[in-house]
Amino acid sequence: MVRPVVWRPPAEPSPAELAVIKAVRRAKLFVFLRLHRHELFDEPFQAELAEAYVDSPKGQPPVPPARLALATILQAYTGVSDDEVIEATVMDRRWQLVLDCMNAEEPPFSKGTLVGFRKRLTERDLDRRLVERTVELAAATGGFGARALRAALDSSPLWGAGRVEDTFNLMGHALRKALGVIAVLQGRGQAAGTAVVAAQAGVPQLAVSSLKAALDADWDDPAARDAALAAVLGLLDQVEAFTAGQYGDAAAAAAVAAARQVRDQDVDLTGPAPALRRGVAKDRRISVEDGQMRHG
Repeated sequence: MVRPVVWRPPAEPSPAELAVIKAVRRAKLFVFLRLHRHELFDEPFQAELAEAYVDSPKGQPPVPPARLALATILQAYTGVSDDEVIEATVMDRRWQLVLDCMNAEEPPFSKGTLVGFRKRLTERDLDRRLVERTVELAAATGGFGARALRAALDSSPLWGAGRVEDTFNLMGHALRKALGVIAVLQGRGQAAGTAVVAAQAGVPQLAVSSLKAALDADWDDPAARDAALAAVLGLLDQVEAFTAGQYGDAAAAAAVAAARQVRDQDVDLTGPAPALRRGVAKDRRISVEDGQMRHG
């Protein structure tokens, strides 16, 4: 088996890169990742990423996982397609700055390699590890707004319907799905109609794709996190009461039941205030769309 390549791009920007940094200084995420990529992808973390390939009997092409991980962060933040990522690596100097491929005439990796890497990330929960490390580094360096970055990455559609969501967004996803059912039954489009129904239910926080982004809490502050958890449980009660007795409530009730399942497995309700459980419940539900999906 061919081991994935360790990536050692230069830490200090070259004169050509400094010129690009000056030109794109408003594109703060690109500048942040260029200046701190060597800290984000130190050798221990690159070794973690390499472990995602240990089950591959035929080896992999020599594309460093760290470079693919950087591309994955940019893709999640900008919301572009896989094809657009490949195009950006040869057409967009901001992407080239981050991925160490300035003036590239050929993409540094293929679409298939990127898709395969992302699949390996999600299968091993390394997508969450990547998000957490990036947000922690943003907070520690002040190079980018950590809260804004977390909200953007957590709400990215990049990972697909089977993406492993955290407790807050998993419950938000289920509750928004319940409201979407009612929106369709009211004759509204699901996307725009969900926002209308969320307002009817008194839960405008569920009108957006990321509940964590709507709550805008300091997720690194335990007190703020606990307060946000209590708020989410309140949203669950409100949506359940709103959907009860609605026409076609069976489908909405199924989505609410999924949110309750997440609450029951992830939240400790025995103390003076709700708190996230430590550890992972057996057979924990990790996807709203696929109730049978489990950690590998």
